[in-house]
Amino acid sequence: MGLSEYKVTVNGKKEHTIVLEDDSKGSIDNVAFELDQIRIKDGSFHVLRNNRSYSVEVLKADAETKSFLLTVNGTKYNLQVKDKYDVLLHSLGLDNLNQKKVNDLKAPMPGLVLSLTVSEGAEVKKGDPLLVLEAMKMENILKSPADLVIKKILAKKGLAVEKNQVLIQFH
Repeated sequence: MGLSEYKVTVNGKKEHTIVLEDDSKGSIDNVAFELDQIRIKDGSFHVLRNNRSYSVEVLKADAETKSFLLTVNGTKYNLQVKDKYDVLLHSLGLDNLNQKKVNDLKAPMPGLVLSLTVSEGAEVKKGDPLLVLEAMKMENILKSPADLVIKKILAKKGLAVEKNQVLIQFH
């Protein structure tokens, strides 16, 4: 596979340099590691490292933003990963050129709109809650993907929506 180097920020605080030789060995901040891992099911792993056992579960993985939410033995960790290209773009000051303009919010899954927390013309910040979508008996809060202005709200409280249906349009 060859060496792959990553910068990983844990919980928005400490950054580590991880070099992978393959899926089971490499180094973290120049300290070598080797591990054995068994995939239990999609997103769930049993890992052995230095004779210690870890239960690792991937709760969220966003390939576009290279962010991950994991639990390791029940403790949650937010990881933000940068590869050598991200590091190079950042050093050149070009790291936000590839951010695409967001025109609308689409339903990530079929569900029922329980509530709307914004109105047309409102300015929202990245991460602000926009609406609550019930799917598979769970309430999912859909949040703003960026700092935006609400152009049109197509979703209506109490109405069912299909996956990829446009719920909110932005300016």
